[in-house]
Amino acid sequence: MFEIQLVVLAKAPIAGRVKTRLCPPLTGEQAAQVAAAAIADTVAAVQQVQVRRRLVALDGDPAGLVPAGFEVLPQRGGGLDERLAAAFDDVSCDCALPILLIGMDTPQVTPLQLGYAGALLASGRPVLGHASDGGWWALGLEVPDQHVFLGVPMSTDVTGREQEARMRERGLDPALLPVLRDIDAIEDLHAAVSVMPSSSHLAAAVRGLDVLVSS
Repeated sequence: MFEIQLVVLAKAPIAGRVKTRLCPPLTGEQAAQVAAAAIADTVAAVQQVQVRRRLVALDGDPAGLVPAGFEVLPQRGGGLDERLAAAFDDVSCDCALPILLIGMDTPQVTPLQLGYAGALLASGRPVLGHASDGGWWALGLEVPDQHVFLGVPMSTDVTGREQEARMRERGLDPALLPVLRDIDAIEDLHAAVSVMPSSSHLAAAVRGLDVLVSS
């Protein structure tokens, strides 16, 4: 077992609020279905990693989203930088173990990749996983530090680079995890499904779409 806390940062899948860059060709409802599937697959991967504590930092209603064995913390703060800082602080209130946070946008993440990140973090090394769109998909800290996040420009094509630079400014030397691809546009959705089992929630959601989704 890895002596860490593993947190999924997620937004409840409400049409018009999630995965809007998939529209068109998807409708808002279909994009929300994709988001729900992405959360389910991410949570399923987390369930297969033996860690001390599993949590979901959620923006929205947890009904039907969070399985047994996960704690739910509401997100708080304004921008994403504030919500990330608050999530680390809130998780650490009840437990001082290192925290690995991942997003809901890379449901193709595997338990092996999460275990690799967890082992590094448990050994005392902060971690950062860059995303191919310029963002990041995972970040792990031994001790919460709001200044790792506050003021870092979020949701840009330089967010990952700026985040790594900020970590180094704070005296951290992050081990870099494999680069993963966020699901933003329709081609990202196809790329994710292509490397996931046909039994995954995301693959099932794509099969169920009633519009032609072409890459």
